[in-house]
Parts: sequence; structure tokens; C-alpha cells
Amino acid sequence: MTDLGISLALLATTVLLCEATRRLISRLFSGKDYAIYLVEIVSTYQLCACTHELKVLGEVGRIEPHIALTLTFIITVVHVITFHGAFANPNGAIENVYRKNITGKAAVARITCMFIGGEAAQLLVPHIWSLGLSDHHLRHKRFGFKCFSPINGSLLEAAGVELACTFAVQAAVLHIHKLDERLHAPVIAAVITSLVYSGGHISGAVFNPIMAFSVQFPCSGHTLLEYAFVYWLGPVIGMAMCILLFDKIIPLLSGKSTMGLGIPVVQKKKIQ
Repeated sequence: MTDLGISLALLATTVLLCEATRRLISRLFSGKDYAIYLVEIVSTYQLCACTHELKVLGEVGRIEPHIALTLTFIITVVHVITFHGAFANPNGAIENVYRKNITGKAAVARITCMFIGGEAAQLLVPHIWSLGLSDHHLRHKRFGFKCFSPINGSLLEAAGVELACTFAVQAAVLHIHKLDERLHAPVIAAVITSLVYSGGHISGAVFNPIMAFSVQFPCSGHTLLEYAFVYWLGPVIGMAMCILLFDKIIPLLSGKSTMGLGIPVVQKKKIQ
């Protein structure tokens, strides 16, 4: 089996195991308030573990850009479909507090669960790579699983890219309910894939604080504070600006109530 085939098998296995775990949680803890927190951990692990594999496949395996973008699109569709109400992104929890869908205490608990899932992926994935299932895993192991910062511009430029990418994804999420539900996953995936293509060469185009914590923060090249500025502050500001624009400024200028946007109360699935 080729290196690409092995990575695809690992991605599929990760998703299938996580999905089986989510279904088991739903059966064992049906009706329990804490079930969603367990789902949050599992879904965040799935997101980060898959991203770790895609990152090493691109950086060590040197796959063609069009293949990498195709995989990004496909795995994003899978994430959106399988998350079962998990946010897997702190911005999702923060936004839902703003919309009074969840309490601040619940948001803190869910963000904590995201960190647990992200940390689990950061710790467990190298053990899978250590098995040496593919040549690029062996090469990665040979260099101690070291990775390097994807930031190629200044910190301000990188933070600007993360801000802009988050703004674009948030805008898509705010208006996706206007489309047929069957189109939600592919449209969101198409937006994210386009942003990865456009901004990936500057900041890596992560626009998810938890995914950055798990995948980018361990890499050499920048300090923790610098990474936090780019990958935490940038996305949070981007989300806030988008909500401010579409919930406050546009309705104010058009003379409509903020309720006129028709944003559904259901939890939005945030994957990037």
C-alpha cells in the first residue's frame, strides 16, 4: 500500500472509531446532560488527529497540492456530518453564549473538553506514527516528530489571515441555513478549502484555536505568546467582527431588528 493509501486508511479508521464511540456514548448516556461533553472530547480528538495526519502527509510526504486540497475538502465534509452537535472550536461555544443557547459555565466546560481532546490527539498520534506504517511516518520518527511553524509572513500578517479566514467561515455559517440542508456540509467544506488554498502559505490557515493548540503550538519557530496572538486572538476577533457586522451594523443600517436575520437557534457545527 502506498504512503497516501496508508494515511487514508488511518484517517478512515480514526473517523470510524470516533463515530462508534459517539454512538456508544449516545446509547449509554442517552438523556444525560454530560453526554455532549464526552462527544465534544471525541469530536475534537477526531478533528485534531486527522489534521495531524494531513499535516505530516503534506510536509513529510510531500503530496501534490491538489491532492491535499481534495483531502481537506473530503475530511471537512466528514467532520461536519459526524460531529453530532459538538463545536470542536471555542468560537462555537463563545458564539452560542452570545446567542444565549448555552450558559457561560457550559461554554467553559465544553472548551475544557476541547483542550482535552486536542491534547489527547497531540499525545496519541505520535505513538501511531511510531509504528512506522509508512515511509513518511518513519522519516518523521527519525527526526523526533519535529515540526516547524507554518507562519511565513510577519505575525501581524499571519494574524490578519486567521482573522479574515475566520470572518469568512463565520459569515458562511451564519447564512448557511438559507440553503438546502443537504448542501450545508459541502458548502462549508468548499469555503474552508478555498481559504486553506488562499491563506495557507502565510499562516497555515488554521482559524481554529483548539486545532492550532494541538497541531501548531508544539512546532518550533515561534513562542507560545506569538502563536496565541496569531491563532487565538486572530480568530476570536474575526468571529466577533463578523457577528457585529451581520447582527448589529447591517440591521441598524437597514432598519431591521437583529432577529430579522433568521439565524436558527440550533447549535452550529464549527470545524475550522
